Amino acid sequence: MARDEHKGRFSVIVLIVFLLLSLSALTRIILLAGTHASGVSVVQFITSLFIGILYDLSVASFVIIPYVLHLWLQNDFIYRKSVMPFVCLFFAGLLALLLFTDVIPKDFNADLHNVLVYYVAARFIIYIFLFFMPYSFRVRWRTGILYVITALVVFLLLFNAVSEWFFWQEFSTRYNFIAVDYLVYTTEVLGNITESYPLAPILSAVGGLTIVIVVLLRKHIRASVVTPYPFLKRSAVAISLLLTPLLAYYAVQEKWRHFSANEYANSLAGNGLYEFAVAFTQNELDYYKFYQTIPDATAFRLLRQQLETPNSHFVSKDLYNIERDITYTEPERKLNVVLISVESLSASFMQTFGGNEHITPYLDSLAHHSLLFTNLYSSGTRTVRGLEALSLSIPPTPGQSIVKRPDNGHLFSLGSVLRRHGYTTQYIYGGYSYFDNMKEFFGHNGYNVIDRSAIPAEQVHYQNIWGVADEDLFDLSLRVLDGDATAGKPFFAHIMTVSNHRPFTYPDGRIDIPAARQVREGAVKYTDYAINKFLQDARSKPWFDSTIFVIVADHCAGSAGSVELPVTGYHIPMLIYAPKILQPREVNTLTAQIDVAPTILGLMHLRYRSKFFGQDVLHMPADRQRAFISTYQGLGYLRNGKLLVQSPVKSIHEYLPDFKSGNETAVQVESGLAKEAIAYYQSISWLLRHRRQLE
Repeated sequence: MARDEHKGRFSVIVLIVFLLLSLSALTRIILLAGTHASGVSVVQFITSLFIGILYDLSVASFVIIPYVLHLWLQNDFIYRKSVMPFVCLFFAGLLALLLFTDVIPKDFNADLHNVLVYYVAARFIIYIFLFFMPYSFRVRWRTGILYVITALVVFLLLFNAVSEWFFWQEFSTRYNFIAVDYLVYTTEVLGNITESYPLAPILSAVGGLTIVIVVLLRKHIRASVVTPYPFLKRSAVAISLLLTPLLAYYAVQEKWRHFSANEYANSLAGNGLYEFAVAFTQNELDYYKFYQTIPDATAFRLLRQQLETPNSHFVSKDLYNIERDITYTEPERKLNVVLISVESLSASFMQTFGGNEHITPYLDSLAHHSLLFTNLYSSGTRTVRGLEALSLSIPPTPGQSIVKRPDNGHLFSLGSVLRRHGYTTQYIYGGYSYFDNMKEFFGHNGYNVIDRSAIPAEQVHYQNIWGVADEDLFDLSLRVLDGDATAGKPFFAHIMTVSNHRPFTYPDGRIDIPAARQVREGAVKYTDYAINKFLQDARSKPWFDSTIFVIVADHCAGSAGSVELPVTGYHIPMLIYAPKILQPREVNTLTAQIDVAPTILGLMHLRYRSKFFGQDVLHMPADRQRAFISTYQGLGYLRNGKLLVQSPVKSIHEYLPDFKSGNETAVQVESGLAKEAIAYYQSISWLLRHRRQLE
């Protein structure tokens, strides 16, 4: 047999690897071309291509596993008429062994047991069927299986490339925790994709291109089946190929792609499927393992210095206990509180902050009658991170938000504080609260959870896959708050809007931007309209004059930039409105999202015992101003006009951020600032690990 024919056995694998590498390189080129003002230099892009090959090959080593197994174990010998009865007998015996013995006890691993039973039963049926078929059919059968595998792999690779484009356009990065959520919450996400993108044409185009590629590969597919190749040689090649995924898993490091100061270049160097796998396996990053640390005693000593204020006093000399009694000289006032966290409301949307699109006319008007916080920064880039900051008042921890983590109940929260002071405490959401684990989190941390299931169908004006329109959410909230007031107890309601979210749909006839356009500007303006309607309706309620309304974003609409943590991607507005209680003014103090809860309690002069990391901004010493911004890996600390960023692999960088453009200038790391930042992040990691942040 000629050498070329021997090579034909595994030639289809070579072609699949080549296809994957080509698609990955083309994806990087297209992503860069579709990025406005990326700042990626030619040298950086070429470097990203070379580094990217390592990640592409790592992914390829896993993609080819079905091919290797099929071509290695698919021996022509077992398809001979004289041998196949013995093969059938072998699988029949193996099936009986699995069904009637405890080779794999079901109570040990029922899923593994069932998978093996189904697999062996299927093989048994297939071999019996093939025994009665002519040899030519058996060849076509094996070729057909390889056609199916190839078509599926090619389709998934092409579809992934298209998905990466849309994900990049939305989030300006490769797959991350958001993509993992897309896999988990299939109903909402698939619905969102269907409502937002022309899915049928996309699938048709991908399917058509898949057919073309498979047809072009047909000779190599057939050669892989019919070309003889001795078993020992075949085994040597197959085992070598099967060892490459292990080598990739243990040798290739995610940190290698972080080769430059330009975050776009770093993202381009990655591979979407590789990054997805990293995000899927890293629900939580161990701070002590991945970040620089200082002695725990030093961290808590620094933290206590930052948390101590004239109106707070630590209740224990235990260095690791941050509980403080918060007091005010003014008498307490049991005011109602309505906290509206608005989906993706960037400060730049408001004319008050320099926006020129006029899409928040009501909020801009309301700003003149409210406490307007002009220097507030969100903790992260996801709703769950904002909900974590607003409810728990703690710095963001690396990895997934605590809202999404297991065993996250009974934590010290704004809801638990107010509940102990006799309040009715509620979380009201326009979608189904199982999404993003909201029901589990809020339901076990001091809140009663109310969602769209509480709205009768006839009272819904409009809905999409994420939930009901914001006006319907606010109508529900008014009914709930009326009931709370009738019960005679003060109430606290955290309301989470959903309309400013792709696919950006809303009821027609509310604003001057047609709903059919499905643009973010329309969704923002509709939410502005809905908030206006809610407050106008609330004015007629007997509880209005004794209620504080807090309107704050959960995060910005986008945090894209050429740097890892562009400060402009975290700047959010907050308005606190209570016309009979508060005098309007601007608050220019640097404010973290974790400061919102203690500031609300401060407005009520509430006396309480606190475990919050946040502070009452209106009573905070001027030298304590700081803010926290983050991605799931980068931990930022804003203070005195400087940004310190901690990243995995124990790296720390310091920058002078431009608060208008979001660009940064690297400067030498200050030891004192670094220790202060580490103290915050290390301390919350320690407290959560040791279960010391419980209510």
